[in-house]
Amino acid sequence: MSRSPENILLRLPEAEEQSIRDLFAQLEQRGFPRQQQTPHITVTFAPAMEPEVVACAAELLPAVIPSTLVRVGTVVFGTKRKQTVAWLLEASDELEIAARSIGALNAAGRGPRWTPHLTMGLRLPRDIVPDYLRAMDELVSPHLKQFTAIRAVYFRPQSQDSLLLAEAGMKARRSLA
Repeated sequence: MSRSPENILLRLPEAEEQSIRDLFAQLEQRGFPRQQQTPHITVTFAPAMEPEVVACAAELLPAVIPSTLVRVGTVVFGTKRKQTVAWLLEASDELEIAARSIGALNAAGRGPRWTPHLTMGLRLPRDIVPDYLRAMDELVSPHLKQFTAIRAVYFRPQSQDSLLLAEAGMKARRSLA
């Protein structure tokens, strides 16, 4: 049974996901821990997402999907023995405003704060992070600088349920009901 939180996620086109999976495979071939996560950008998360947060996401996200996010740097999250390496992303003002509005309703999450990122190395032992960063620099194409959020989903890891909230070309909804 998963202990992961429920999430509202932005998903990428298959070709972009595959580019990231290919990079995961190359890093694994170099001896780094296998990365199994589906590439995504988290809007907000909570142990159990409140229905009004999901409804707000279903209302706001269709207006900003598709959305381009630009890779502007690399960040390391965590202060203990396991750390996460991610690409820091810059979103459009419209997507940022929507994400912060959704997060503000999520009392169990981080509130209106949003740090758009794409996780490239999850729960890495702290001592390998510098080598992981060097390997990423060697392997990443300089052309892999932007990503397109083409859909938004509400994902519940416990049940593996996924509810489509927005997709490129989808009209905004007033509510899920």
